[in-house]
Amino acid sequence: MLLKEKYGSLALVAGASAGLGAAFSEYLAASGIDLVMVARNREKLGHYAASLSDKFGIRTYPLCCDLSDYDATEKIMKEVEGRDIGILVYNAALSFIGPFEKDTPEHCNRIAVANMVTPLNLVKILGEAMLERKRGAIILMASMAGFQGSGFLTTYASTKAFNRVFAESLWYEWKDRGVDVMACCAGATSTENYLDTNPGSSGFFAPRVTTPAEVVSECLSRLGTTPSFVAGAGNRVATFFMHRLLTRKMAVRIMGDNTRKIYRL
Repeated sequence: MLLKEKYGSLALVAGASAGLGAAFSEYLAASGIDLVMVARNREKLGHYAASLSDKFGIRTYPLCCDLSDYDATEKIMKEVEGRDIGILVYNAALSFIGPFEKDTPEHCNRIAVANMVTPLNLVKILGEAMLERKRGAIILMASMAGFQGSGFLTTYASTKAFNRVFAESLWYEWKDRGVDVMACCAGATSTENYLDTNPGSSGFFAPRVTTPAEVVSECLSRLGTTPSFVAGAGNRVATFFMHRLLTRKMAVRIMGDNTRKIYRL
């Protein structure tokens, strides 16, 4: 069944102007779905929203909002009031790469708000509206970093663990009520933000870096079939090796050692 027919004609994509969020936006626009597009960069967001409208003939509603603000949900809901959001994609995330003590308390809190509090609030409000209509879909972007302790990605990895467990829990509660919930667990993906961190090589046997389009295509093809999944065949092999064949202690060490090597910490 087509996404529009199953879930409705309007989607909200958080973090919509670049990387995975931009890829989600384009995929949904190509499916004929109108978009509420949320991002921080007003100019970039406006240009991209207009380009999708021109290319696919859909309506776009660009909304400039910092998702790490405590009142982000209030701002978004004020703009979408009266509109039935059939699909929610929460892709936006903040991170810090380096020793935990080097990050500031303020930034740690902003990571927690952007990665956990705002999606929690949006899912609470929009998800309950979906339950009333008996149809809808929610996709939360998680990460392989959240499968175990991840040194030098401490706060980010912890929030991504929350997203996966949150989505899986709601998948069970809502799976027979018309609302599909899923966590998409991505590995290294060639987004602008990832490339801007200037990552080094992690070795010959490391899974290849996936493209945003690959992750999004696989994600939306699995929507409604599973509570969570790992995007990319190489990442699934790595996950099996790390969490089925190794001890937890070894998995944590490998993850921390790999991050230290990639970012020359």
